Amino acid sequence: MKFKIFIACMLAHFANLSAQTSAPTTVNTNPGTLSGKVVDKKTNESIPYASVTVKDGTTVVSGAITKENGSFIVTNLTLKELTVEVQFMGYKKYTKNFSLSNNDKSANLNIALEEEATQLDEVSVVKERSTIEQKIDRKVVNVGKDLIASGTTASEILNNVPTVSIDPQTKELSLRGNSNVRVLIDGKPSNIEASQLLQQIPSSSIKQVELITNPSAKYNPEGMSGIINIILHKNANTGFNGSINTGVTFGITPKTNSALNLNYKVGKVNFYTNYGFNHGINANHGNVNSFNPTRESLQLFEFSNKNNSHLFKFGVDYYIDDKNTLSVYTNQNLTHVDGFGNSIVDYRDNNTIFFDDTPSGIILRRNRDSRQDYNNENENKNQTYDLVYKHDFAKKGQTLEMQINYSKTKNNENTDYLDTVFEPTESIQRDNIIEAKTDYTQINLDYTHPLSETASIETGAESRIQSTGSNFNNVSGSYFANNKFDFLRDIHAIYFNYKKQWGKWSGQIGARAESYSLKADFETKSTNTSENAQKSVKDEIFTVYPSLFFTYAPSEKNSFNFNYSRRVDRPSIGQINPIREWTTLTVESRGNPDLEPQFTNSFEANYTRISKIGSITAGVFYRRINDEISRVSYNDPNDINRRILSFDNFKDNNAYGIEANANLKFTKWWSANTSADAYFKTVRGTVQNANTNEYEYAEVDVTTFNARINNTFTATKKLRFQLFGMYRGRDLSLQFARKQMYKADIGTTYNVFNNKGTITLRYNDIFKNMRFAFDGSVPYKQNGAFYWESQTFYVGFNYNFGGGKNRALQRKQRDANETQGGGGGLF
Repeated sequence: MKFKIFIACMLAHFANLSAQTSAPTTVNTNPGTLSGKVVDKKTNESIPYASVTVKDGTTVVSGAITKENGSFIVTNLTLKELTVEVQFMGYKKYTKNFSLSNNDKSANLNIALEEEATQLDEVSVVKERSTIEQKIDRKVVNVGKDLIASGTTASEILNNVPTVSIDPQTKELSLRGNSNVRVLIDGKPSNIEASQLLQQIPSSSIKQVELITNPSAKYNPEGMSGIINIILHKNANTGFNGSINTGVTFGITPKTNSALNLNYKVGKVNFYTNYGFNHGINANHGNVNSFNPTRESLQLFEFSNKNNSHLFKFGVDYYIDDKNTLSVYTNQNLTHVDGFGNSIVDYRDNNTIFFDDTPSGIILRRNRDSRQDYNNENENKNQTYDLVYKHDFAKKGQTLEMQINYSKTKNNENTDYLDTVFEPTESIQRDNIIEAKTDYTQINLDYTHPLSETASIETGAESRIQSTGSNFNNVSGSYFANNKFDFLRDIHAIYFNYKKQWGKWSGQIGARAESYSLKADFETKSTNTSENAQKSVKDEIFTVYPSLFFTYAPSEKNSFNFNYSRRVDRPSIGQINPIREWTTLTVESRGNPDLEPQFTNSFEANYTRISKIGSITAGVFYRRINDEISRVSYNDPNDINRRILSFDNFKDNNAYGIEANANLKFTKWWSANTSADAYFKTVRGTVQNANTNEYEYAEVDVTTFNARINNTFTATKKLRFQLFGMYRGRDLSLQFARKQMYKADIGTTYNVFNNKGTITLRYNDIFKNMRFAFDGSVPYKQNGAFYWESQTFYVGFNYNFGGGKNRALQRKQRDANETQGGGGGLF
């Protein structure tokens, strides 16, 4: 209570300073006083933190904020006729004239505010059950407590979202079976790799997940399978209010996941902040059997990562007047990871003799068992700053908006390796140090103009400028290598959309023109002069990306949607960087600087049916993919026992699929979210023969089926139970087949403290079925499995607090930008 009063007084003090600045400078000797109390007209309850403004005509002379009991007092008023205005979101503005004179220097008013006719939705309360909304160009998953309880990070939440999958080992994200997907936070890009970013965001900080599978010309065309936009909580209630979400996941070790959301709305200013914390140790282990001729082996892996992640968001919305809004916010993300692990290679035949190339010629040596131990320290800092100005013209729907976004990322990584080769014992100590910095600037301008009640145009421009520099030092005894690269990328775009509605039909046609420029320099210097090398990559492309959308709604309960767009997947820094990303005794990962962009023509058709028990959406899609980018593996020319994992452009490809989801309420006590999808594609490319080292053409037909169902059973108004089931079908690549995965979770929620608080319990993977298992035959036979802490028990608590009626601030267009983009796409 003292904290809330302190915040209120502090903001009231600043409001008074602002009001005094706008009034003529006078000596503080005015004797007039206005006091009173503000209550709800219907319930007669006190309204704390309401805004009280005193005006002399149109000039603001002073103001105050009501206290917890609704009372207020305004002093230092001139003795004359003045006007008082009282505002509180969700209520009609109250205006009244009052007079002060020498005979009566004080006035006392009892003010009763009347509620607005429109009931606004609350935005700070976390719902019990997640829901899915189908919109014209996206699916919106409203994250409930059931999803929050599914894991501590965004990565674990997304694994339970329809059409989305997370690789349990690499943490690679895929949408509709394809990993070429773009991840945004509040509609803004991040410099952090998606696989790493999703591990840093606490699940309790997430409000919505948007799945944009076929974006229009307004949006950035990058990401072949689409865009995933993660919306963080932003409270928008009037007065002081907020929520706290905290939980502990018990597995091999406990893991914490917490978030605090605070909001203060006073007059024309809205302050909001979010802090998320994620901490825990994640343990993994696995094995791989390799039947490489003359080098058969069993590989054993153990990994343990200690993660500390802090996510801080702070923003201010200033409603200058009814036509102009200014918004500023920042995201600060700090992550520290300490990793430990080892891998052991047990060769089946230690007496096998094979040839090995050395600088002195070809020699004979024995195949020996090996072990690699490592410890890793990784620190990542990401800072994002955003400024948005929006102007509403007198004509309804006519708007102009400008946004400036700047982000800066710094990543430091230090990894120590100890490689041990047995028989006889040999040890090699290595130290890899990585320093990387990225600066990203994005400027957008959007304009919307209604031509009539049924037609409008929107146009905009966008510039994105990215620069990245990295140093990678490899130290091993007297050996030293310095690897560095500089990456510069500029993208400038304009777009135009025309929208029209006629009868039961509505349509949108648009195009986006982009100029793309890339320049990257890679350099390696080492004490071994034969390794010194330089590589440069340059690219300049001008491309037009058209899009087309049609919707037909024959009735309120039925609607059809058809759309087309052209998209691009440009190689990322990691995909083109030839400097080693990570290494084990048998595998090394690095990029391919000769990669070409991948272009896709995407077609979709969807049908939505609304019935008495809920809504059902079904859809089909087809993609024509040119120069598809995919993984490739080949022998390391410097180490016969190691393979290089990289990327390459494969032949043109086709992919198509069907998917359906439903949000149903069967009875008063039973409701369910359910989804199913199937994807079909032919994967083509080249693979290297392990014996001859020759590259051979290969192709494989892939069919993947996935299904999810999340049931909610309502026992009482306060007590609910959840039952979640998931099945992920078998998947194929050119080199191995991933086996099917499935799991079941059970949970319960109980509301406390007059439904302001909720206790959540959840038992994940109750049958302990989850694992990543595979079989391969290219370039040689191999199989294996990786396991993680899938069977866990979660205990969580959510509490919403705050003064007033807890009514939500009706979101301005700026908040819509966070969820739907803007600025030449904001993507």
